[in-house]
Amino acid sequence: MEILKEQKQKTMLDNVIEQFDKTADSMNLNPNIRKILSITNNEIIIHFPVKMDDGSIEIFTGYRVQHNNALGPYKGGLRYHPTVDVDDAKALAMWMTWKTSLAGLPYGGAKGGIQIDPRNYSLSELERITRRFTFTLGENIGPEYDIPAPDVNTNEQTMAWIADTFMSTKSPSERSNNKHVVTGKPVGSGGLEGRDRATGFGVYITLRLLFEGRNETLKGKKFIVQGFGNVGYWASKFLTDDGAILIAVQDAHATLINENGISVANLHEHSKPRKGSVKGFEGGTEMEPEDFFGLECDFIIPAALGNQITEKNAGKIKSKVIAEGANGPTNNEGERILLANGVTIIPDILCNSGGVIGSYFEWLQNRNGELWPLDEVMVKIEKKLTEVFKKVENLVHEDQIDHRTAAYILAIKRIETAYIQRGIFP
Repeated sequence: MEILKEQKQKTMLDNVIEQFDKTADSMNLNPNIRKILSITNNEIIIHFPVKMDDGSIEIFTGYRVQHNNALGPYKGGLRYHPTVDVDDAKALAMWMTWKTSLAGLPYGGAKGGIQIDPRNYSLSELERITRRFTFTLGENIGPEYDIPAPDVNTNEQTMAWIADTFMSTKSPSERSNNKHVVTGKPVGSGGLEGRDRATGFGVYITLRLLFEGRNETLKGKKFIVQGFGNVGYWASKFLTDDGAILIAVQDAHATLINENGISVANLHEHSKPRKGSVKGFEGGTEMEPEDFFGLECDFIIPAALGNQITEKNAGKIKSKVIAEGANGPTNNEGERILLANGVTIIPDILCNSGGVIGSYFEWLQNRNGELWPLDEVMVKIEKKLTEVFKKVENLVHEDQIDHRTAAYILAIKRIETAYIQRGIFP
């Protein structure tokens, strides 16, 4: 099934550069700052050997791209996926710069990963791959320099291995000071209560706020989700708990529909032991994957890979709201069609920013030697998201622009201000 593969007619990097140029033109961005922000600071490509379970040696390629750190340390996820390359990492790093800036966090943007399909390796092999990757990255990451987090096919276990490996390279007296080299760790290893659900929670909060602004509630609203991993699951859980109805789910293995509603809890129980696959779930009927985005519903959550909504399928979309749980799920040609058709798009740098906001709180917690309870964490994330959403919504109404343009303007203005105030060394 080809539906969830990155479609390469236009790369994510093409999309993010075009989005940046459009915003820079509309806000008359300082031309010197435009030059700085249009390129990445550092692009790290490393090749490293790892011994497999059968004793053979395999060579892996890893990436870390650091886009900009004008506002603070680089911040961004690590993904393990066959499509990982330097251009995708550059695009995702730029999005992280805009995302952290929009959220008002003291971070810049970075992204990286390893070009592998983790399903082809045992847990012990993945541990050795992760630890060797961390060791080879060396001082290119650090708690006050570049702070990785989980992304596609990585999780809290991956982060625990990275933290342990990085801390082990430090002197005994310094090890505990480096715990916050990554975020998204298990709670028992310095992780934040609620970090696992923060991204999905952010998708839910932004949707709730959007409909509240229209004097509507989520009760009875029908929605569909592409991707039922961490983001897709938690977003669906929070939404259905608030009265919305999940009618269809799609992943790389199957597309399921149930007009009466799919049980999020039952689907989660089904997919967990199957590496996240929804295939074979009895609470839904399989349908043609190419018909998925054209289903009648109130909102769509693309929460899988990039470039899923394009000029090829955007015209079929009947929903009037799209909440981007994934990074870059809508390409620019697809977006133009959607906006012309009156579709509201909650952009990725706003919609899925709950994850990096949660990461910030984990970083602070580690830095200050504190432990925050779950209810306190969720209140903090909701407060931050609500502030940011209202700023974007206000600019949308003031300037009569779409949500992505508004979010980009706010994000880039904050970085522009930092450069203007600080100047350029020397």
